[in-house]
Amino acid sequence: MSIINEDERIQILKDLVAIPSVNEHELQVANYLQQLLASHQIESKVLPVTGDRANLVAEIGHGQPVLAISGHMDVVDPGTKTDWDSDPFTLTERQGKLFGRGATDMKGGLAAMVIAMIELAAQGKPEKGTIRLMATMGEEVGELGSKHFLDAGYMKDVDALLIGEPSGWFVAHAHKGSMDIRFTSHGRAAHSSMPEQGFNAIDPLLQLLQDGNHLFREMNQQTNELLGPLTFNTTIIHGGQQVNSIPDKAIAEVNIRTIPESNNAEVTKELKRLVAIQKEDGAQIDMDVYMSQPSRAVQGDSKLADLVAELGKQASGKELKRGGIAPVTDASNLLAGKPQDFPFIIFGPGNNTPHQVNESVPKKMYLQFCDLYQQVFEHYLTD
Repeated sequence: MSIINEDERIQILKDLVAIPSVNEHELQVANYLQQLLASHQIESKVLPVTGDRANLVAEIGHGQPVLAISGHMDVVDPGTKTDWDSDPFTLTERQGKLFGRGATDMKGGLAAMVIAMIELAAQGKPEKGTIRLMATMGEEVGELGSKHFLDAGYMKDVDALLIGEPSGWFVAHAHKGSMDIRFTSHGRAAHSSMPEQGFNAIDPLLQLLQDGNHLFREMNQQTNELLGPLTFNTTIIHGGQQVNSIPDKAIAEVNIRTIPESNNAEVTKELKRLVAIQKEDGAQIDMDVYMSQPSRAVQGDSKLADLVAELGKQASGKELKRGGIAPVTDASNLLAGKPQDFPFIIFGPGNNTPHQVNESVPKKMYLQFCDLYQQVFEHYLTD
């Protein structure tokens, strides 16, 4: 018999969504989870990172093997609230779905994992092994929280890792990498009637971006069977102050989703080469790789993946496909140094609404995962 009923499970998710942890304030989420766990006799530690930002770690059971479970506490900006059909920070039920910022990405998965731990601990489980929850800050921008967990040694004794990002009824064991790069072009201002007296900062920047598009979109034919091709996109561009003045500065930012066949180091090398070409023609362009997370891919037939596929089939009534996903996760850091046969999966409740207006999670799926996680955690440690 569950000690947290359906209404209480919904309320926990509602409480989490109500905390506006938009790229900060994860400390408030961590404090809430710590109090919730403590009310069920589970100890946890809040690990400050910076300002109002913190990680949280909690364990039940003891000894080996150690199953690490992880979810992030931050969410992205909901944008203009009036675009939503309901307050993005008030969990609202409509047509079998629970709407709110973070409902899918990924407070639904985080809540389900915590509830599963509470239910198992109330039964005196696991009888063998340890379940270690690592709730992270800063996943949406830079994966800083998972880097802190890695550096503090929390992955050293881990035998398997489950990240509760919103996969739905799909078992992911690979994801693309992600790079954020800023190019700053420096020119010399002049009156637009006398352009020869200046140097247009926009021109070489546009050429650089065009060269990048040509190289990474047209010439790079490498692809990964799980993840598909590398993607290169300019996402921000600024330049100039006045229409009749030659601009002395222009900035562009690009996001690149990498694959093992075209990894972050290789992409950086190629972009530096393209920058050097522009410099040879007199341009002054600075390149700043301010975020770089590698792709991750492990074997898809691990004990953990097989178990989740079987239990997920029982819960959903259908075969669960396996493969890779495009979004980067905290596994970029947490899997550092782990072999290709390390048991790792991404599996959590959700749909295709992350980062969107009217983000939602199917109510039935969220509740199913609260129970499904219990089965996965217990069977993995005992079978």
